Amino acid sequence: MLDLGRLRALHAVSVHGSVAAAAAALGYTPSAVSQQITKLERETRSKLLERRGRGVALTEEALHLAAAAQELLAIVERAETTLEERRGKPTGLLTIGAFATAARGLLPGVLATLAREHPGLDVRMNEVDPHLSVDLVARGMLDLAVAHDWDIAPLPAPEGVEQAVIGDDRCDLLVSEHHPLAARASVRRAELGGERWICQPPGTVCHDWLVRTLRAAGCEPDLAHQAAEYHTQLALVAAGLGVALVPRLGRGPLPAGVRAVPIEPVPVRRLYALWRPGAARRPAITATVRLLQQHWAHTG
Repeated sequence: MLDLGRLRALHAVSVHGSVAAAAAALGYTPSAVSQQITKLERETRSKLLERRGRGVALTEEALHLAAAAQELLAIVERAETTLEERRGKPTGLLTIGAFATAARGLLPGVLATLAREHPGLDVRMNEVDPHLSVDLVARGMLDLAVAHDWDIAPLPAPEGVEQAVIGDDRCDLLVSEHHPLAARASVRRAELGGERWICQPPGTVCHDWLVRTLRAAGCEPDLAHQAAEYHTQLALVAAGLGVALVPRLGRGPLPAGVRAVPIEPVPVRRLYALWRPGAARRPAITATVRLLQQHWAHTG
């Protein structure tokens, strides 16, 4: 009989694309995941992973096993959901994925409340890019995700994922105190042409939003500096090296020498909680979504 834990490890590798990423998602070491795969290879008498450059690729046999593992894990989830529902209170393991600023500005309070009010619930959080979180929920690697989209770039909602709105996060233009716009009460998007921008790297939601928004306003953005962390962007703004569009969630106090100027119309990103329909009855899901919305009412 195939071991479910080993199938879970293989499934994680198929979803995340590497042993290291699968280990991080499961909360194991890469060595432990490799050992699980090796034991599964012995059980099935099949080669499951092949070296491809510095990474690995799943063999044909592994792809079939990973697909079967996803079905089995879905059955296990339904059984666990039924048991938790019968108990009437959040219990068991709950895996949450959240994008960086939500992990910093929203989740700490939510996780602390869950730990205090539901000691039988084991919550594990991973920082996940919103581009990836929807698929990770749909494929069963996360029980719940906190993701976001922008007003001109809606979040995709594939079949197999349900969502609830948490709230709207407003964004401001951040400039050096010596910048000509620093004393303005507000600035329109069409006025932002000619600025040197500090932004996130290409491929991120925030980068794509900035480029599309400025182009829609008739401005070709000059992307002078790119940094993934907003705190790094703030330091570059404080040094007078450019301007940045930064959401309020998780931003914290502005450093000395930086001013926030409202943009008209206000750039907004909407926050969502995502989960699979099969888990919608879990008290852990309903309690977490409720707390996310409650904490947002005091944070946003």
